[in-house]
Amino acid sequence: MQPTIVDILALPVVQAGTPEVIGGGPLDKPVRWVHVSDLPDLSNLLQGGELVLTTGRPLADDSSSVAYLEGLAAAGAAGLVVELGVHVDTVPDGVARAADRLSFPVIALHRQIRFVEVTEEVHRSIVAEQYDEVAFARHVHEVFTDLSMKRASLGEIVDAAAGMLGAPIVLEDLNRQVLAFAAQGTTAADLLAEWERRSRLTPVSHQTAIDGPESWTTTPVGAHRQEWGRLVAPRPVAAEGRARMALERAAQALALNRMVEQDRTALEQQAQSGLIDELRRGRVQDEAEATARAHALGLRPALTYLPMTVRVSETASADQVLAQRRRVNMLDAVRHAVRTSRQTALTANTRAGQIDLLLSHPPASTPDALSELCAAIRAALTRLDGVLHCTIGVGPESTRLLDAAGGLTESAHIAEVALSLPPGDKVFHRAADIRLRGLLALIRTDPRVQAFAETELRGLLEHQARHGGDSVDVLRSFLELGGNKTELAKQLHLSRPTLYAKLATIQRLLGVDLDDAESRTSLHTAMLILRLRHP
Repeated sequence: MQPTIVDILALPVVQAGTPEVIGGGPLDKPVRWVHVSDLPDLSNLLQGGELVLTTGRPLADDSSSVAYLEGLAAAGAAGLVVELGVHVDTVPDGVARAADRLSFPVIALHRQIRFVEVTEEVHRSIVAEQYDEVAFARHVHEVFTDLSMKRASLGEIVDAAAGMLGAPIVLEDLNRQVLAFAAQGTTAADLLAEWERRSRLTPVSHQTAIDGPESWTTTPVGAHRQEWGRLVAPRPVAAEGRARMALERAAQALALNRMVEQDRTALEQQAQSGLIDELRRGRVQDEAEATARAHALGLRPALTYLPMTVRVSETASADQVLAQRRRVNMLDAVRHAVRTSRQTALTANTRAGQIDLLLSHPPASTPDALSELCAAIRAALTRLDGVLHCTIGVGPESTRLLDAAGGLTESAHIAEVALSLPPGDKVFHRAADIRLRGLLALIRTDPRVQAFAETELRGLLEHQARHGGDSVDVLRSFLELGGNKTELAKQLHLSRPTLYAKLATIQRLLGVDLDDAESRTSLHTAMLILRLRHP
């Protein structure tokens, strides 16, 4: 920080000259340099910000003294210090009035001092400060370069920036959600209180800026016009230049971290998908080789491994780029849920709407650990745009990774069948949960099975196609309730006579007796086949 005129006047060497402010503007102007000269015209020698020291010769001629002062002000000088007693005994009144008019500080020294001592002391402080700034800049560069080389986490980079500035720093994404923070002298509760609301009051800038009602210093993070977040210093920092430098260098390190992590994650995911594909196809026969490769890809060693499959029902999209981006986002969401649950898994996006996992499943884990993981996966996926519903199928656990990989076929089948089940409280399904639906799902493409379903329900389907109505839904509910008409009337909010009339119509269209248990079983089976075709 450059010294001001007030700082220089407070120096003992200047105080020895008994300084007196004759006129002019504020004395808090920064001084870039101190220049000693008695020349009558310095306009071509000054660059701006200089404090001029003179023995008064340019002021000896009243006719040119005002022009001299105007020339200094026009050249951008910070002020003028006049030593009295050599060429002039007093500062001319015209100069004092001109100083006020120009808002240009003029100071008179009533005693002689050594100007060289003034210049030495001021220049030494300016150079020392410049050296400190250079040293700080080098320190900032070295720290963030080292963090980048070590692939430091977002939190470590934010901590480093906060430590340099001695102030709290927050990294947020574009939705004003906090990704990382360093409290640095305050509490997390105070720092992050009503963060989203406060953040939205501070405008987003594409460059480092101080703005908003709380005068936050913000720096965008990410490539220009492709920012994915911003760094915020929510409290004023004394050294504004240093704050700007540290935040901008930290933002560069964060952007580099994201680029490296994305590339590394993409390569890592390709390797995991490749290994799962080889295991499923039986191309790896040796258990030791399978586990060695899996552990090298981050799967934690365990006594048992668990095959899992996530199936997603999503909105159709003709935009292939959008569809591919959604697949990537779904895989990222699943991987993030696994990491935050403190578990490890190999993952593969085997086809659209399906993600396979081989989970490291230690027996010592709590009984609810699997449910918590599946709940986290479902929550993460359902937050994505275009995702309507998801189910998770879990196959049998195995002590061998090869056997667990073989169980992915079963877990995929379970997850797919579970998509046709009515919504419930289960966060995942096993083979015991799908039973008849599982069998029908295996054979639903058989023409004989399809013909059976069409034959059983033809009369009702044709009637609904011609006349509309809710007959199919009424029959489905009737069969799911095991033929209990009382419960059905309550569920559909219908009077008993109205319900009986509807059931009589359905019975006439189908040509069967709905009170017959075997008829209901046959119709229920046909309904399940129909629902598996249109989940």
